[in-house]
Amino acid sequence: GNVEWRVYVEEFYGGEQGLAARLAEREEAIDPRQASTVQLIDLQPRVRIGRYGPFLEMERDGERITAPIPEGVAPADLSNEAAVELLERRAQGPDEIGVDPESGNGVYLLTGRYGPYVQLGEAGEEGAKPPRASLPDGLAYEDVTLEVALKLLAMPLELGRHPETDRPVKVGIGRYGPYVVHEREYRSLQKGDEPLEIGLERALELLAMPKRGRKGRSLKPVRELGPHPKDEQPIGVYEGRYGPYVRHGKTNASLPKGMAIEEVTLEEAVELLDARLLRDREKKKKKGGGRRSRK
Repeated sequence: GNVEWRVYVEEFYGGEQGLAARLAEREEAIDPRQASTVQLIDLQPRVRIGRYGPFLEMERDGERITAPIPEGVAPADLSNEAAVELLERRAQGPDEIGVDPESGNGVYLLTGRYGPYVQLGEAGEEGAKPPRASLPDGLAYEDVTLEVALKLLAMPLELGRHPETDRPVKVGIGRYGPYVVHEREYRSLQKGDEPLEIGLERALELLAMPKRGRKGRSLKPVRELGPHPKDEQPIGVYEGRYGPYVRHGKTNASLPKGMAIEEVTLEEAVELLDARLLRDREKKKKKGGGRRSRK
């Protein structure tokens, strides 16, 4: 407590032997290439840390070859065989698995930062990216045929017409996984559903299910109980993240433990909602009183 702190900090950082000078001296001695290289045990290729993430590097016949490590794969989890295969596949260039009969362009199978994907044609002028489609989970690289690749590239793929609207029902693979869609109404495929094998009947089943919000809350009621006696606005029962609840307008009230969705009546729902509104009003009064007393 007897040292002038500003003088001390300035000397510590900016003095002749200060931190800044020592960092500059060390920086000159650092080889950036060596600093960004990790040599893992039992892994012949080196792991390099690049601007866009980790990648593999190895010399072959006097040439340096590289390959990105797929997104979500930890470098330490790669076997030497898998790492060398990624590099060899990259060095050989894309695998042409056939020709698109409509455009006459080649269909290629490649591996990139986000894993294997199929591509129609080669890069256009000024590096414009051609149509691409990622392989869905469960589809192995070696199992991709021309027919499969064309289906992936054609997604969202029409499965048929909706019996009520005569509008197309399609299946696709998006950022958050495979889905079915009809007139901007989307549903994610469930466990066991395969985007390349799903039919119209199953797609219609998925579309008929209640849409769920980001927290798992149902956006459509599981049951409609009827209008509220005060304002005639509907009261519904919903499935939520923490269990079933009733909703009227912006007010939600959880069902008591042990009360089944099928058993709740309109009168019971009104009582639950009134009790919730009463609790909310009491909380607001307490908060308001607390603020006034502090002032």
